[in-house]
Amino acid sequence: MNKKWVLKLAAAALTAPLLSGLSWAQQTTLRVFVGPNQRPDLQAKLFEQYTKVNPNVKVEIETGGATSELQRQYLSTVLNAKDSAIDLFMIDIVNPAQYASKGWIEPLDKYMGGAASLRNDYLPVYQQSNIVDGKVMALPSQGDSMFMYYRKDLLAKHGIAEPKTWDELSAAAKKITAAENNPNLQGLSLQGAPIEGAVCTFLLPYWGQGKQFNDAAGKLTLDKSAAVNGLKMWLKMMDDGVVKKNIAEVTTPVTVNEFKAGNVVFAINWGFAFDRFKDDADSKVKNNVGVIPLPAMNGGKSATCMGGWQWAMNAFGKNKDAAGNLIKFLSSKEASAFVAREGSILPVYQSLYSDPAVNKAVPWFKDALPVVLGAQSRPMVEDYGQVSDIIRTTTSAVLARTKTPEAGVDEIATRVSRLMR
Repeated sequence: MNKKWVLKLAAAALTAPLLSGLSWAQQTTLRVFVGPNQRPDLQAKLFEQYTKVNPNVKVEIETGGATSELQRQYLSTVLNAKDSAIDLFMIDIVNPAQYASKGWIEPLDKYMGGAASLRNDYLPVYQQSNIVDGKVMALPSQGDSMFMYYRKDLLAKHGIAEPKTWDELSAAAKKITAAENNPNLQGLSLQGAPIEGAVCTFLLPYWGQGKQFNDAAGKLTLDKSAAVNGLKMWLKMMDDGVVKKNIAEVTTPVTVNEFKAGNVVFAINWGFAFDRFKDDADSKVKNNVGVIPLPAMNGGKSATCMGGWQWAMNAFGKNKDAAGNLIKFLSSKEASAFVAREGSILPVYQSLYSDPAVNKAVPWFKDALPVVLGAQSRPMVEDYGQVSDIIRTTTSAVLARTKTPEAGVDEIATRVSRLMR
């Protein structure tokens, strides 16, 4: 072989590992925490899409924590230790203010163009929940909301229009249950057990009177009279036979199973329930499920609880620019449309509720937009966990009639005000 070519080949052999090493040195590895209930399967597909276009980025998924509470505990431990091992993670819609106050999450204005970016087609609730002290602290990824589900067949059979107020719903439920003469048929199922759903049970009629629990600065603005009115409404529904007597024991799965069995006219539950009603083999309400906005109190307006997950960046991470570019993609309209089509997850963008491809995959989403436009975030406070515990346990006690509405609201106001000073 020509000596010159031998030297060239030798040089190439020596250079190749150096170039390869340089290539790997330039690759950034991002570690992302996704809980089992946050659809890591779909997130993995999004990461794959991103890394194909951005081969200099590698994404590693960490998952764990069977419940949202366990996931919060894990993240709190990691972040409290200022650990940089995780770059991005998902948090509940109620957590941005809490995490921001502790200095755990990085402001995202640099990557999104500031608070104004959340007014560009995102659902309005995200301006309320993800902006803290004027800064974007998290970006929406997966939406969820409480809906009023109803039996279309029963309302049509008895010539009843979709109710706009709680009084109309109560009257409709009483008329239908009396006419059906089925002892197993309830008018309305909702969550009264001391779980997170009971926070929404407290807030729905309160918000339905046009009231707010706290202002943008986090100051408690609880209107005690309106809160008492809301709790009394539930108790009256119990006395009228619209809501069952042991509602203080009802959890989210109980409501799903009751409605799915055909034993409820109206039911309040989260977005995931629709697929259970539609697809479960034992569902007796297939093709007969409607979705409407939550009723308002007389003279008030419709409002519902928003849930879902937001992407946040570790303030102690070492790869913030790379993480910022990834988080921008993960909260994009394209990513939201993907998880909507593939996972029946509520979009975080308004326009996607009428997107043809999304509607083809999940037809009922076109009925969901009026509901989520009226969605609100639960209290935006630094210690949401304690506030939630106070509201849900007290609400459950009122529904169990071990506390009066007046005593319950006084207790909520007193205990929560200490946390929100």
